Amino acid sequence: MTTHADRIPAFQTGTWTIDPVHSDVSFVVRHLGVTRVRGTFDHVEGTIVTAEDPLKSQVNAVIKTTSVNTRNDMRDDHVRTADFLDVENHPEMTFTSTGIRAEGDVYLIDGDLTLRGVTRPVTLETEVGGFGPGMQEGHTVAGFSASTEISRTDFGVTGGAAGAAVSDKIKITLDIEAGLS
Repeated sequence: MTTHADRIPAFQTGTWTIDPVHSDVSFVVRHLGVTRVRGTFDHVEGTIVTAEDPLKSQVNAVIKTTSVNTRNDMRDDHVRTADFLDVENHPEMTFTSTGIRAEGDVYLIDGDLTLRGVTRPVTLETEVGGFGPGMQEGHTVAGFSASTEISRTDFGVTGGAAGAAVSDKIKITLDIEAGLS
């Protein structure tokens, strides 16, 4: 009988610490319904605990909303205001997994996303990149890619007057490298 662990090349159990230098949290939102505006959150931290049964693994992540970066200082300053992320009152968004399901080679990580003090369930469609040796002797790394789409208004992100120019749907993509703790 093949287990989920057998289907993931070089799968290893353990507690993994997200490497913020080699990880990327990005988002895409439509502007005026015709173009895509892209951005990143430049500070992410957290842990991934891989269990013998990968479906019993866990993920906890914290993203600093103050680290939003759309490559435009004026826009970034506006996104940090109460119209959007309200970083003064909500300097972090968090994700805590509540379960993992498999659909073929894709893993669906269900969890609670908290943004602006509002918690909603989301599902991350996740691909396991693999497990292998890191750059330092004896260091092991793991890679994961995930994506989801959220409704900003579900989290109280209205956008103020500018909200009419920005789509409600936001696509979030994560490329995570983590080191075995």
